[in-house]
Amino acid sequence: MANTADPHRRALLRTLLAAPLLPVLSSARATGDWPAWRVLVESSLSADGRMIDRSQDDQRSTSEGQSYALFFALVDNDQALFDRILAWTQDNLADGDMHRHLPAWLWGRDDKGGWRVLDDNPASDSDLWLAYALLEAGRLWHRPALRHIAEGMLAQVREREIVVLPGLGPMLLPGPQGFIEGDATRLNPSYLPLQLLRRFAAIDRGGPWTVLADNMLELLRQTTPRGFAPDWTAWRDGAFVVDPAKGATGGYDAIRCYLWAGMLSPRDRHFREQLRLLSGPLRRLRAGRPMWEEVDTRSGEGQGEAGYGFRAAVLPYLLAQDERALAQTLQSSLPTPAQQRADAPAYYAQMLALFGLGWAEGRYRFAADGQLRPRWGEVIGRG
Repeated sequence: MANTADPHRRALLRTLLAAPLLPVLSSARATGDWPAWRVLVESSLSADGRMIDRSQDDQRSTSEGQSYALFFALVDNDQALFDRILAWTQDNLADGDMHRHLPAWLWGRDDKGGWRVLDDNPASDSDLWLAYALLEAGRLWHRPALRHIAEGMLAQVREREIVVLPGLGPMLLPGPQGFIEGDATRLNPSYLPLQLLRRFAAIDRGGPWTVLADNMLELLRQTTPRGFAPDWTAWRDGAFVVDPAKGATGGYDAIRCYLWAGMLSPRDRHFREQLRLLSGPLRRLRAGRPMWEEVDTRSGEGQGEAGYGFRAAVLPYLLAQDERALAQTLQSSLPTPAQQRADAPAYYAQMLALFGLGWAEGRYRFAADGQLRPRWGEVIGRG
């Protein structure tokens, strides 16, 4: 179902991306030693590079899934797989060229059985992760064509997905359309990993990235009275308020806030403050209680017991605060790759587990300037 517009431009892009690869750092090793990633590839990634959410009836693919898959292929030092994922994403979600077109967020089977883009509104978190993976792949694999795509994406993000909120300054919209309702601007805290913003600030010095990081901290100060992040919030009349559509619930989006915070470099000036503002899960786990599936961020009361993806996602968060015993207990409760292979594919839980457990296993780190430090590239430290 690849888009066929502008075949000459696409041919040029493919020539650039297929240029001979220079050898990476001398400590690089063969791919395939990450069992949990192999399970997800075998169960949910098509041969042409489409990450499939098989839990949904429309067998959808999202720009989020493509962005995470691209990042994991980089962490695994698998250039061939990276290129397949990138090619499918560009061809099917971005009219063949992500340098010029932000990818649609949703692709799948429609109600007539056809396969196509189901919603062409981009998702800004995916746009940031795609740009980051491309930027770092270009640096680590010495492939400037990848950086070229990333720089085009960041220019589009600045133009289409960043707004200036009166009384605050620049903030990232969840997407170009549909998130300004009357006098409220709806926002998603999990869309702003500080390590990505640091990397963008280093290469785009005139951009809004450093101020965005500061504004993300202000968002957390105003929306986490009990130490729990909300899935959504809104800016209205000079303050962050409860989201008018989703309320004060923190659950399947907010879990990523703790994940990103735990993986941030300890040398980042917001490292300690961000963890302090997100203290709710740590207090609960210290008390010997399980992670909630959903929590009311105003009262601090929750419901449901979180699945293994949530437990894996807080491993970096615990380790960043030297809670090694708690982390070990949670890690021992996670399913093995063999058990995941035997179960029905669980796209989101598997993605969270790859991020959290992959970091806990030392497969990658983020430096203070946001650069990715994969294990195959060099000896990893906590820098």
